[in-house]
Amino acid sequence: MIYKSPFPEITIPDVTLAQYVLQRAMELGDAPALIDGPSGRTLSYKQVAGGSRLVASSLAKKGFGKGDVFAIWMPNIPEYAIPFLAVSMLGGINTTLNSLYTPDEARYQLNDTGAKYLVTIPQFMERALPAVQGTSVKEIFVLGEAEGATPFMSLMQSDGQLPQVSIDPKNDLVVLPYSSGTSGRPKGVMLTHANLIAQMQQVSATGVFLEGDVVMGVLPFYHIYGMVLILLLSLSKGNQVVSVPRFDMEMFLQVMEKYGVTIAPLVPPIVLGLTKHPIVDKFNLSKLRTITSGAAPLGADLEIACSKRLNCLVLQGYGMTEVSAASHINPGDASKVRHGSVGFTISNMESKIVQVDTGQDAPPGVPGEICMRGPNRMVGYWNNPEATAATIDEQGWLHSGDVGFVDEEGYLYVVDRVKELIKYNAFQVAPAELEAVLVTHPMVADCAVIPHPDEETGEVPKAFVVKKGDVSEEEIMAFVAERVAPFKKIRSVEFVDVIPKSASGKILRRILVEKDRAATN
Repeated sequence: MIYKSPFPEITIPDVTLAQYVLQRAMELGDAPALIDGPSGRTLSYKQVAGGSRLVASSLAKKGFGKGDVFAIWMPNIPEYAIPFLAVSMLGGINTTLNSLYTPDEARYQLNDTGAKYLVTIPQFMERALPAVQGTSVKEIFVLGEAEGATPFMSLMQSDGQLPQVSIDPKNDLVVLPYSSGTSGRPKGVMLTHANLIAQMQQVSATGVFLEGDVVMGVLPFYHIYGMVLILLLSLSKGNQVVSVPRFDMEMFLQVMEKYGVTIAPLVPPIVLGLTKHPIVDKFNLSKLRTITSGAAPLGADLEIACSKRLNCLVLQGYGMTEVSAASHINPGDASKVRHGSVGFTISNMESKIVQVDTGQDAPPGVPGEICMRGPNRMVGYWNNPEATAATIDEQGWLHSGDVGFVDEEGYLYVVDRVKELIKYNAFQVAPAELEAVLVTHPMVADCAVIPHPDEETGEVPKAFVVKKGDVSEEEIMAFVAERVAPFKKIRSVEFVDVIPKSASGKILRRILVEKDRAATN
């Protein structure tokens, strides 16, 4: 069964990304566009548009042109938008690097993309210098000054003249973010100007993000969620983005209060903190209208608890880098939000659920792999036709590697990753479902569930728990056992200080599995 969107159809304008994102820049002029939360440093719309043009002009004079790749390795700061938009004006391709990368990890991406230039900050130079060794990077630009790099400000010293560039929005790439996709080593996701514009139009049609919003920019801009749904979407709407370079709960709350943030795109670990951390009560977050959560599943109980504590709407969406961020989202209308669900298929998209074992379409209520197609779907993986063919089938369906089901009303519920399902006897157990139960325990600060080898049943669920009070393994197992079917019960608990997670908030179960296997052997 193919699920269509209940949201309004959209028209995708045939313009470049920079034209779309900066469409209101001249009208808004000196209005704040990007604000550095901790320092208050602000870039106006006029400065973002003008600065982007100056940088594009300078890069063109250095020989950077259509199809060339430019690497951005920076935390969330207002200046992030300027090289990104400058590169897009020239028909170039941005590749965004994880700010936590080691030199080796960064070098892999630089080599894979053939990046010509890199922009970073002084604090990252210790990693950037070894990272560019042996790559095609000609020059490092740095915001500020650092040995071995050219000041980024030098790119602002130009006449602003741009060469004539013919850009085909539907076919020309504009960004190469890296994603592990359904599995394996990170791969470059080829996204066009039209992919990103379609995504912004699609998300706008849900009524979740509104003109006049003050948007929290805590999720990394190098990640597709932060890049498209926070940075670019906000600029296209004429909104203010208040960014923080790293997450710290107290600083995050101070910034939310000071700037009157109205919408906060977050990930489950932060939602969990907002629900349970006592420090939250010290801050006035009364301007906050909506929290959106993505990148990992969020339990309905946690959604409701956070909503009640902060007196705001909490809703989920679902997607991946390969669909330019989101494929499903709950409506901005509170009466239509389903807690625990990631909502409806977005405008101009189709989705379906395919049974993992048979490959047949799954009826409503039956779990299977989530597949989707639409104008925001990637072209494919960079220089990797095998991975592309394994992810996009002949009918254009992108196979997500995630398991979910759709209810009778068309709401999608994400269960887990195909490869992370725990096989207990003949039953499939979803770690995320058990994690959603565990975090409702008052003594559980955070948790993760993995498959633990078992001679009799094949695998059993094991929980890693960060506790915030006095609680025993037996109490936690009993708590879960009261709330789930017998085959889903937690059979083992290990207390830890922290749950390993990616920058986007996804639990790094592989690390816990390796730790568990090492202890077992």
